[in-house]
Amino acid sequence: MDVPNIVIVGGGFAGVEAARGLERALAPTDARITLVSPTDYQLYLPLLPQVAAGVVTPQSVAPSLRRILRRTELVPGAVIGVDPGAKVCVVRKITGEVVDLSYDYLLLTPGSVTRTFDIPGLPDEARGMKTLAQAVYLRDHVIAQLDLAAATSDEDERAARLQFVVVGGGYAGTETAACLQRLTTAAAKRYHPRIDPGLIKWHLIDIATKLLPELGDKLGASALRMLSGRGVQISLKTTVASVTEDKVTLTDGRVLPSRTLVWTAGVAASPLVDSLGAETVRGRIVVEADFKVPGLDGVFALGDAAAVPDLAKGDGSYCVPTAQHAARQGRHAAKNLAALLGGQPMTPYKHKDLGLVVDLGGHDAVSKPLGIGLKGVSAQVVARGYHLYALRTGVARFRTGANWFLNAVAGDDFVRTGFLAGRKGTLRDFEHTDVYLTPEEVAARTRA
Repeated sequence: MDVPNIVIVGGGFAGVEAARGLERALAPTDARITLVSPTDYQLYLPLLPQVAAGVVTPQSVAPSLRRILRRTELVPGAVIGVDPGAKVCVVRKITGEVVDLSYDYLLLTPGSVTRTFDIPGLPDEARGMKTLAQAVYLRDHVIAQLDLAAATSDEDERAARLQFVVVGGGYAGTETAACLQRLTTAAAKRYHPRIDPGLIKWHLIDIATKLLPELGDKLGASALRMLSGRGVQISLKTTVASVTEDKVTLTDGRVLPSRTLVWTAGVAASPLVDSLGAETVRGRIVVEADFKVPGLDGVFALGDAAAVPDLAKGDGSYCVPTAQHAARQGRHAAKNLAALLGGQPMTPYKHKDLGLVVDLGGHDAVSKPLGIGLKGVSAQVVARGYHLYALRTGVARFRTGANWFLNAVAGDDFVRTGFLAGRKGTLRDFEHTDVYLTPEEVAARTRA
């Protein structure tokens, strides 16, 4: 039968939840569901710092899309342009081949990319934490610095290799600094007797005036005390002025000898947004409360790349780009599209954020579920319980729980996998933002 083709762009929280919801709400004779994603798994981003630290394995936080989705067609690639007039997506497959994909309804959930600034050396020297590969590369790199520091007799080189800089005082940067600080300290004590653990220095840098502002002043201050007590040097109202292979220069004038800069200073909407020619606010597609993109027939947008009105606040603001909102928007979008195909009215999205959890490793954590501030062990229990709940498959939950138990009992072997051979694993290696097409290039291709 000739049924409508629903194309979902992106296999993140919003896209996968939308596909799951559509599979449940629609029969195979109602519509064909197609998901375009460069990976065949749904990455659980909140646990990437624990992947970098070796607390959980990469497979644990990457549940298979084929386990989650039963009848959705998977296209291995990325959408690099959209022609809303012709109702065509331009797809760049993982082989590099570029093909056209027609749609009747389009759910745009392309997610976000690392937000960068015009800082000399940043793309070529900084490492990100946005993908599974980046987390694995970062782990290899950090362990390599310990190995190289232990092997050198050059004091200046040793100091640079043992000084690490993380930029970004949100939950991603804070968790990354916290988890990797524990890794380097434990590895030095256990396997590197030539390295004085006191020589290992971790810096957490942010231009904001507070750490973890999303959690409020009290919990943010608690997290700052926990990290400071472990030796992490936190510098607020500061950012990076420039970076080279062996030093990081800060805006306050300090020059830190370092071979490691981790950049987690926020996210920006996928460059795919620019190919539509739609109205945007701060780089995100402006949508109505039911996710429709004004003026574009059959196009819906949600997740990090969409400016969805936050009706729960009612102040004209937009939903913050979090995994929690993206997942719930995906489920709501599936209900709306099923209603549309069934001739029923769509409903606006309205959901209050249930809070954030921040795992700082060990017994250190701060959480704010339902507005209740927690710290220490109780916050850790809430954080890990939430992560197990949010993981999409039972297999992923079991693997993650088993990893936590094994790490607590046996610790880590701190081995390098070899992924870094011949490649630095920097932002330039992963943030391929130059592959997207302009509206004119899309039109020239689809309407030729």
